[in-house]
Amino acid sequence: MSRRLRQVLALLAATVTMGLTAGFFFAWDVSVMPGLTVLDDRTFVVVFQALDRAIMTSPLFMIAFIGALVFTGLAAILYRRDSVVRRCVVVAFGLYLATVVVTMAVHEPLNMVVRTAGADVAAVREEFHETRWVVWNILRTVATTAAFGCLGWALVLHGRTTAPAADDLVSREVRTAPRPPPGAAP
Repeated sequence: MSRRLRQVLALLAATVTMGLTAGFFFAWDVSVMPGLTVLDDRTFVVVFQALDRAIMTSPLFMIAFIGALVFTGLAAILYRRDSVVRRCVVVAFGLYLATVVVTMAVHEPLNMVVRTAGADVAAVREEFHETRWVVWNILRTVATTAAFGCLGWALVLHGRTTAPAADDLVSREVRTAPRPPPGAAP
């Protein structure tokens, strides 16, 4: 497998997993949390626990969430000789690394409050700090979407550096155009 093929495969995998993760966070911003907010305390805790359990046990979610970091890091390494593409990939990696840190430092401790809920669901919901969870999730969405944009732009730049120049295509067409038989009128 050529170096360019390894590069573009890593970049494509990074872009797809980043897009999936950005969409996941966005869905929580615009539907899941607004839907949960209107529920009574007991229903909120039960539904949040079910959603959290589904996410934590989903191999597809884990592939996307962890894959976005791994594939973006791999793409940054593979593009070490291509400074233009690499800059976009490194910015995307930094944005997504910040997202992972926010997830571990803010969301996981808050999620743990609900995961280990006791009988007093009103106290659990108050300790959960919905507004804090939502604000930090919006930041995750923005950072991950920006990272996705950087990776998309890196794909464009990769295409520009690997596509033949228009002049080369024209000269190749002229060189390979069929020649009229000798003695034929032009």
